[in-house]
Amino acid sequence: MTKTSSFTAPKGVPDYLPPGSAEFVAVRDGLIHAARLAGYGHVELPVFEQTALFARGVGESTDVVSKEMWTFADRNGESFTLRPEGTAGVMRAVIQHGLDKSGQLPVKLCYAGPFFRYERPQAGRYRQLQQVGIEAIGIDDPALDAEVIAIADAGFRALGLDGFRLEITSLGDETCRPQYRELLQEFLRALPLDEETQRRAEINPLRVLDDKRPEVRALTANAPLMIDHLSESAKAHFDEVLAHLDALGVAYVVNPRMVRGLDYYTKTTFEFVHDQLGAQSGIGGGGRYDGLMAELGGQPLSGIGFGIGVDRTVLALAAEGKSAADPARCQVYGVALGDEAKAKLVAVAGELRAAGISVDLAYGGRGMKGAMKGADRSGARYTLVLGDRDLAENTIGVKEMASGEQRSVPLDAVVTVLSEELGR
Repeated sequence: MTKTSSFTAPKGVPDYLPPGSAEFVAVRDGLIHAARLAGYGHVELPVFEQTALFARGVGESTDVVSKEMWTFADRNGESFTLRPEGTAGVMRAVIQHGLDKSGQLPVKLCYAGPFFRYERPQAGRYRQLQQVGIEAIGIDDPALDAEVIAIADAGFRALGLDGFRLEITSLGDETCRPQYRELLQEFLRALPLDEETQRRAEINPLRVLDDKRPEVRALTANAPLMIDHLSESAKAHFDEVLAHLDALGVAYVVNPRMVRGLDYYTKTTFEFVHDQLGAQSGIGGGGRYDGLMAELGGQPLSGIGFGIGVDRTVLALAAEGKSAADPARCQVYGVALGDEAKAKLVAVAGELRAAGISVDLAYGGRGMKGAMKGADRSGARYTLVLGDRDLAENTIGVKEMASGEQRSVPLDAVVTVLSEELGR
């Protein structure tokens, strides 16, 4: 009787396996590369933090904090939470390690990894989601806002994605948000909202404008909008951001009703949307968070950043019929005919890898026919064939898979020959 495993991955937590994992890695690394080109250094964050960090940083009234966090108590009764987003953790690390006091501002950091939301799993919306993020902390400069947005735009385009749009708005600053808050609350109090929504309107009225229920959207259709009540300084800041985006050639659409799901956003706020993904159309977004560092006990310094969903971006590429991954598992595939040839080919493979060439071998003593099937499946550009006769002549067969052409190359020259032909 065959024993089968009853273990499966947790609900809403995907596995990334070959060959599909190659697409995931290509998207993640491509998005990070765009940040590296702008001088962002890598930061690796804890997967869980004190719950209070997210409650204070993200906001008690947000769905993330009130409904979606994975929270647990340790053996001492202290409350911890699996990170639901990256900005609060980055800000905690910057404060804790004094990066904001180094004199090198802005502090520019990028990261990638898993984040956790307790919600109903569906396509592109997982309980363990993968994100790439960047944060630029310490300088309030509209040109920096434009740089952050342009990095995301460049990352998507470098992957081949083009069916998306950038939506952008301003959520104002401390000179106009209090007055607008009162104006919006006055409007909302006059509406026949349910009790929970009324409570939300008192805590964070902007979140009511983000309500997706048709009946609430209809009631708030004529609500006053922040972008129409910006102070002179906030409007000038937003106009300058747009001017920089124009200069960078980044296309955008101003969306006055945009409300991000986190409380810390101020001024510039943006989202990248891909309509071919249906209801889960957002593939990334972010904004400025000028009060967050002070809220978490640090200096009153500004910051701006974004988070991009790797899983969503993979789905967006698939919706456009595109792929960012190289389908080849390796560049060179080796087939040995005999034990002595296998020992030599293992050594040659090691030399090729040391030269930066990816190599796989036909293991297990398969015959020539089965080994060549393995070579075809690997996607390799070249297959090396080594037998007893080749060893005696100190040569090795090099087959170019695309053309089927095979030639003999001196064994002691094969690394040099393949390095030149593969551009290494």
